[in-house]
Amino acid sequence: MADKNDGAGFTIGFITGIAIGLAIGFLYAPQPGKETRKLLKEKAEEAKGKAAEVAEKVKETATEARKKAQAKLEEVKEKAK
Repeated sequence: MADKNDGAGFTIGFITGIAIGLAIGFLYAPQPGKETRKLLKEKAEEAKGKAAEVAEKVKETATEARKKAQAKLEEVKEKAK
């Protein structure tokens, strides 16, 4: 069976990679620990929000695809009669 991935996995992985890369970059940046922790917290919250947006878009896309597939199935059933 073919795997029908619409890019959601890639997008989530991409965002996760960005968040990890930013975290590592901040840890190696020449700033006091308190500032670095504050910056990491802010960026983590931003990443969480973006991930939630992506998840919502994926959910909407999946719902639309399901509706289209159901409509097409009904169309095929009608033609088969």
